[in-house]
Amino acid sequence: QVQLVESGGGLVQAGGSLRLSCAASGRTFSTHAMGWFRQAPGKEREFVAAIIWSGGNTMYTDSVKGRFTVSRDNAKITEYLQMNSLKPEDTAVYYCAAVNRATSWSLMLPRAYDHWGQGTQVTVSS
Repeated sequence: QVQLVESGGGLVQAGGSLRLSCAASGRTFSTHAMGWFRQAPGKEREFVAAIIWSGGNTMYTDSVKGRFTVSRDNAKITEYLQMNSLKPEDTAVYYCAAVNRATSWSLMLPRAYDHWGQGTQVTVSS
């Protein structure tokens, strides 16, 4: 089993920055990819970014391209999401997720992932 623990959320003014972290523990040796999703009140969970553990290929949803950067630290088995130029519409609970093996599901879909963190609140004030 894999445990994911997010940290780094908080309250920030528009234009500001935050860095989220997601530390993985447990049976992490077979991690294929990790992703970030977010869910605002009354809305469905949406994809934000993902990174392939081996090779470091990344993908982003269009609304965060150029502002957010996903990265990982292999030694610490930790994923990061650097969020710059934050906007009020970025306000949501952010979740990290991990998948053990490559699947046929796109990494932009929640169903592709095996494990989820508990979420961390990000609030951007205008």
